[in-house]
Amino acid sequence: MKNIIAFAASNSKTSINKQLATYTANQVKDATVTVLDLNDFDLPVYGIDLENEIGIPDNAHQFLKHIKEADGIVISFAEHNGAYATVFKNLFDWMSRIDGKLWSDVPMFLMATSPGARGGATVLDIAKGRFPYMGGNIKAVFSLPSFNDNFSEDGIKDKELNDKLNESIVAFQEAL
Repeated sequence: MKNIIAFAASNSKTSINKQLATYTANQVKDATVTVLDLNDFDLPVYGIDLENEIGIPDNAHQFLKHIKEADGIVISFAEHNGAYATVFKNLFDWMSRIDGKLWSDVPMFLMATSPGARGGATVLDIAKGRFPYMGGNIKAVFSLPSFNDNFSEDGIKDKELNDKLNESIVAFQEAL
């Protein structure tokens, strides 16, 4: 059994990205899925002065521990003004102070969705470009446009999008 962690790069309590990440991770065969919630890893806003004063908070260490213990990571990004949600960027910054290669070459499935037609494509492109420099081993990528029209608790409604998701799941699963 492979250990998969899944999370939304968002702190919304009703995150559509959390729904997508959870659904997707649970489609991986022979895997145990742990869904993480960024709200459970509260951190002060990163700054070098604060780090020098208090050190690195335990929640950053705890989240990084989940990454290092995982066989695979599924992340779905919320897009805020064309970039990462602040809560994720802050966690990312804290963890990078512990380990610059924080993703530890663990196979990753990067995703994004939004209510709009671009499906978080801009933030997904940012992550695809940045993560390999930080130990990211990206094995699959998927963007779901128009979440409210294309997703239900049973999965992706649109056949073409569902086929793309399933192809991405297979690629991720083969990398585990």
